[in-house]
Amino acid sequence: MDAEILAFDPKVGVAEVLEAGVRRVLAPNPSPMTFRGTNTYMVGESGLCVIDPGPDSDAHLEAILGAVGAGQSITHVVVTHAHIDHSPLAFRLAKVCCAKVWAFGGPDAGRSDVMKELAARGLAGGGEGVDASFEADMVVAEGDIIEGDGWALEVIHTPGHFGNHIAFGMGDLCFVGDHVMGWASSLVSPPDGDLTDFMESCAKLQARPWRVFHAGHGAPIEEPHARLDWLVKHRLGREAEILSVLQQGADTAAGIAAQIYTETPAALLPAATRNVFAHLVDLSGKNIVLAQGELHADAVFELFS
Repeated sequence: MDAEILAFDPKVGVAEVLEAGVRRVLAPNPSPMTFRGTNTYMVGESGLCVIDPGPDSDAHLEAILGAVGAGQSITHVVVTHAHIDHSPLAFRLAKVCCAKVWAFGGPDAGRSDVMKELAARGLAGGGEGVDASFEADMVVAEGDIIEGDGWALEVIHTPGHFGNHIAFGMGDLCFVGDHVMGWASSLVSPPDGDLTDFMESCAKLQARPWRVFHAGHGAPIEEPHARLDWLVKHRLGREAEILSVLQQGADTAAGIAAQIYTETPAALLPAATRNVFAHLVDLSGKNIVLAQGELHADAVFELFS
């Protein structure tokens, strides 16, 4: 990780002004998967919208409420997706503020057909931390506008990292959750994540003239289209590596991951294997690779002939 990325180190629990009407409060949950912690955003000047309240943390709840100034109140709580570092605090915060929770739906909402099939066959998440009990008071869809006092957020369905993942456009800035991050590539782990959807969501965001992305973790992304280009290139590069391994003979997702992620710590190899499996599902849908027998996480894959 380079010095510029590491330089992002805001003080936990302190509301920092990013631009007019936008503040960030860092949650106290740093980890190898969350970097410095979850970014909670507060939008507005009087009637406030809180984006991604974060993990179920008393300290973070107090920090968010402490950032509400005189003449201000929290009127909306919105969630990008149902991972435990983004959504669990939503209902506690909403209850205190007499607000509603807005989201695309529960943790199974937005899943592609192939991911529904994999889940029905028993494939569970890979330990990334799904908020299984999450529900929305107000279910939104692509193109909906969530409006408050002097602000409006456009709902952009961006499945890929998670089926119910949404981004929020506000003028020329976009709150992109975990779909785009500046410090790392986004994890795609079936059945919650779908790489085919991920690439389509990248294309959807690329088509808009954004000035800046505010991500779920890490610093603001000041060159959003360049970062999207990098993400797509990164995924295509990983795809090429997987196909190169398969040219040597049939293999499993775990076997391919072991050959590709040679410098990855053992503790992170399961997540790497899920990432490889996401690619294999995508390639299967394109008839580039074929699973021997039923498509599942431990299947043996070969190049489609």
